[in-house]
Amino acid sequence: MTAQLADAASPYASDGPPADRPRVGTMLRDWRRRRRLSQLELALRAGSSARHLSCVETGRARPSRAMVLRLADHLDVPLRERNGLLLAAGYAPAYRESALDEEGMRSVRGALDMMLASHLPYPAVVVDRGWNVVAGNPAMGVLLDGAPPGLLAPPANVARLALHPEGLAARCTNLPEVRAHFLERLHRQAEATGDPGLRALYEEVRAYGPPGAAAGPAHGDGEPRPPEAVVPLRFMSPHGELALFSTMAVIGAPNDVTLSELAIELFFPLDDRTAEVLRSLDASAAAS
Repeated sequence: MTAQLADAASPYASDGPPADRPRVGTMLRDWRRRRRLSQLELALRAGSSARHLSCVETGRARPSRAMVLRLADHLDVPLRERNGLLLAAGYAPAYRESALDEEGMRSVRGALDMMLASHLPYPAVVVDRGWNVVAGNPAMGVLLDGAPPGLLAPPANVARLALHPEGLAARCTNLPEVRAHFLERLHRQAEATGDPGLRALYEEVRAYGPPGAAAGPAHGDGEPRPPEAVVPLRFMSPHGELALFSTMAVIGAPNDVTLSELAIELFFPLDDRTAEVLRSLDASAAAS
């Protein structure tokens, strides 16, 4: 064990976690297994020893606060779950969880608003870890058109809006590949975070049946499209078929649970016609 981690463990004392609280060692072991690391691999990364880590996982040694955070960092544990590890070890949380409307978040809110506005005339949306809509720009209307009120009621959820048979799925002309891509991304996120809410959301949207009415045809005279560099989102609109692709952005170096769980999805036109339609819609909205 390195000198820096010499205080990383001590026998459990009387001020340890209550009996009904999950043991930090068990939780760390679960995260290690989720990341597919051996005890030796994790110990070497954290500057400890496999024997010491084994004692932590089995409850024979109590990790220090610094050791919990060090292990969580090397396991890429989300900030919310890092707080849970600290509580299980008998320590106070290290990361605050702020509401976006708090005064201290004003600069972040301003940055998010600027990103949404500057991305017009193309759609953009801010979501939390559970894919609930936090904010969006007016161009998102082209994707939400026709969605029933139940799906739009706050907090609207992007996964449900995209894959529910009464949502965008009813207008999507390449639903099988969009559905497969979204489910794979959601499943990967649920596995990486261990969030039971994400797992439940994944199981819910995976169980959705096909839309009641299939979306219209797409390419030429029924000919298959050539392979594309990205998985596009193709959907019917009053202006014909539109095609978008998206990128995801996150807050850099977050030190707050709320910020660490935000993501901004920016949609871009896949072809000139889609770009022209979106510019026209934005101009009409501005004129009105």
